[in-house]
Amino acid sequence: MRCIFVGIEYVGKSTLINLLQGYYQCFKLNTHLDDHFTIPDASLSPASRDVLVGLPDDIKERTQRMQIQYHVDVIKNYPNTLIAGWHIEEAIYSAVYGAESESPYYGNYHYGFQRLYESQVLEAHLPDVVLIHMTASDTAISERMQASPHQYQIIQEKDISEIKQRFEEEVSKSLFTQKGRKIVLDTTEKSPQESLDELLGKTESLITIGELAMRSLSLPEGDYRVEYENGVRQMIPA
Repeated sequence: MRCIFVGIEYVGKSTLINLLQGYYQCFKLNTHLDDHFTIPDASLSPASRDVLVGLPDDIKERTQRMQIQYHVDVIKNYPNTLIAGWHIEEAIYSAVYGAESESPYYGNYHYGFQRLYESQVLEAHLPDVVLIHMTASDTAISERMQASPHQYQIIQEKDISEIKQRFEEEVSKSLFTQKGRKIVLDTTEKSPQESLDELLGKTESLITIGELAMRSLSLPEGDYRVEYENGVRQMIPA
């Protein structure tokens, strides 16, 4: 399944992506995880993140635009793609915080390419692209901000409702939504595992027959090796 996770900061995108990656890896399937669109990229070293925050806006804009475009091909070429934010997050955070000097975002994001990125993916006629819009109550987002604040927090508590509304609007405009390739997950009062189970259930009609067959297998416990006997596939504990 090729997944694009979008939603306000603190909604649980990274947590759910990591759980889904682990689920695929239980069946020894490769994944391609790209959770690095939020400025500054959380996968960078602390020193590099500090440098990225201080870069001029035009360099940030060019870098983000190039990686957003690059990931069109990532989605097209890699099965089990797990992407967080992508172009939708960029449009929202640049619009809300781009003019603020304390924000790592920039104000000159070119919005006109939003549907172009999506159309390039859809032109590949992939059978399993899913836009996953994650949301939670304002109170839940606020509580998570206070309980486990991010080092480079993007959103401000006073903006939670507005940012959530902007995600609703962007998701509604998406070509993936119009093509019926969207699901919504509300993580309020749900454990990460409950959200993963809901994701798997809601995406059943949007995946390939091959993935549906995989999901029908018992989830392996621990490491194992695969052997065939009389043409029957067996998972042997290592």
